[in-house]
Amino acid sequence: MAASAQAQPAMVNEKDATAVALGYAADATKVDAKKFPKYAAGQKCNTCQLYTGKAGDPAGGCGIFPGKMVAANGWCSAYVKKG
Repeated sequence: MAASAQAQPAMVNEKDATAVALGYAADATKVDAKKFPKYAAGQKCNTCQLYTGKAGDPAGGCGIFPGKMVAANGWCSAYVKKG
């Protein structure tokens, strides 16, 4: 019996050009609020409309970074609060 394990997509690298341009941080508490004044405490990927991970998952997909995973506790300037 063969186990069919699906490989997880790679995590977004904070040094990736798109990540840098959007100010992505895998830990939202480390966002440069001076450079990204739109950031507000409590905003994180898992409360963003673009985040496709499941509640409680440490990481999930994001429409901004196709084929990559973002940290649930991350943040970028494309953040849009879930409605």
